[in-house]
Amino acid sequence: MELKKYKLADIAKIEISGVDKKTIEGETPVRLCNFVDVYYNWAVTKEKAKAFMTASAKQTEIDKCSIGKGMVAITKDSETRDDIGIAAYIADDFEDVLLGYHCALITPNPAIVDGKYLNAFMHTRYIQKYFENNASGSGQRYTLSNDTISNIPVLLPSIEEQHTIGKLLADLDRKIELNKQINDNLEAIAKQLYDYWFVQFDFPNEEDKPYKSSGGAMVWNEKLKREIPEGWEVKQLRDIIETNRGISYNTSSISGGGVPMINLASFNVDGSYKDTGLKSYNGNYTQEKILRPFDLVLCNTQQTAIEFSKDIIGKAFLIPDIFDGDIVSSHHINTIKTEEVLKPYLAYLSNTYHFHKYATGCCSGTNILGLDYNSFSQYKLEIPPKYLLKEFRDFIIDIGKRKSLIIKENKLLTKQRNELLPLLMNGQASVNYHL
Repeated sequence: MELKKYKLADIAKIEISGVDKKTIEGETPVRLCNFVDVYYNWAVTKEKAKAFMTASAKQTEIDKCSIGKGMVAITKDSETRDDIGIAAYIADDFEDVLLGYHCALITPNPAIVDGKYLNAFMHTRYIQKYFENNASGSGQRYTLSNDTISNIPVLLPSIEEQHTIGKLLADLDRKIELNKQINDNLEAIAKQLYDYWFVQFDFPNEEDKPYKSSGGAMVWNEKLKREIPEGWEVKQLRDIIETNRGISYNTSSISGGGVPMINLASFNVDGSYKDTGLKSYNGNYTQEKILRPFDLVLCNTQQTAIEFSKDIIGKAFLIPDIFDGDIVSSHHINTIKTEEVLKPYLAYLSNTYHFHKYATGCCSGTNILGLDYNSFSQYKLEIPPKYLLKEFRDFIIDIGKRKSLIIKENKLLTKQRNELLPLLMNGQASVNYHL
C-alpha cells in the first residue's frame, strides 16, 4: 500500500473551539459536545448527543464550531503529554450541537481524506507520539498549539483504500456502541422493575396482579413515616449487613500487572459499574479481600466536594461476571456482606434518590469526604418477604449475566480494533473488498 504524506492543514479545515459551558441571555441555545464526549468515544452519534449539556453561543461560534457528519474532533489539552490529541469521528449530522472548549474541529477535504480513516489514523501510536513530543507546557497542564495541529503529518493511501479501512474500523465501533446500548436498556429494565416492585409496591400478588394498584393492604409505619405493604419488616442497615473495607495501596503496587482492583473510577455517576475504571494491583492480599461475581460493593469516599447529582459516595453495584481469577477492591470501597437474596435489592436501593440523600448526609472530612458508618448504618428500610427478594434476585442475576457477556464481547471487539489499527494503517493487513 503506497502512502502519501500531507500536513493536516493542507487537506482539512481546522477550527479551535472557544465555546464555553455557559448560558447567556440573548444568545442562541445549543448543545455542547465537550472534552469528555470526545475523549471517551471513538465516534460521536445522535444517541450520544442525548446526554450533551445545554449552553448558549454567538452566531460566529455557531458558524465556526457546529459539528457534522464526516468531521473529526480532537482534544487539545491534558494533564500529561501522553494523553493528548484523542480523536472522535462525528458520525451524524446535528442541528444544534457545537464542539466545546479544549477541543479542535477538523473538516476533511473529502476528495483527499476520508473522515473515518482520519479518525482512525489519529488513534495510531505514530500520531500519539507526535502529540507527545510536540505538546507545550509543563507541570499540570499541556496543550497542542495551532501550529502543532496544523502540521500533523498525515499518511494517506488512495481515497478508495481509506474508505474501506475507515468503514471496517467504524463498523467495529458501531457494534461496540450497539452492545453498550443493549446493556443500557437491560439496566433500565432492572431499575424499572425495582421501581415497580419496591417503590410503587406493584409487585405481583397471589393472582399475579400488581399488589398496591389492585387494592393490596398498606399499613402506616411509624419508623419510616409512610405506608408499606402489610407484613413487611422494617430494620436498620446494621441489622442486616457487615462491611469489609478494601485494600490500601501505594503507587508501586498499582504500577503494572496484578489482579483487577475495583476503585472509585469503577463507578459511573448513576452507581453502575464502569468497565474503563479498573486498576491492576500487584501487592499482597488475604482471602477475605477477594471478590467474586455478583458480590455487592459500595463507595465509601468522595475525593471532591459533593455535588449531589454527580457524586458516588454511598452508591453500590454488583460485581459483573467478567473476570478470570481473583478480584480485589481499594480502601475507597467496602464489600457488603449480607444474605445473597438481599444483595440485588440493596444495590438498587443504594442508587435511589432517598437513600443517596441520606448517605451524603453521613459524610465527614474536608477535601476528601468519607462515609461515617455509625450514622450510615442506622438507615431504616423496609424488608420485603423472602420469596419476593428471591424472585428479584433471580431476575437481576440473569440480567447481570447477560450484561457480563456483552462487556466481555466488547473487550474482545476493542482488542481486535486496536490490533487491526496499526496493521491496516501501515499496509501489513488489507481488507477483503467483498466483506
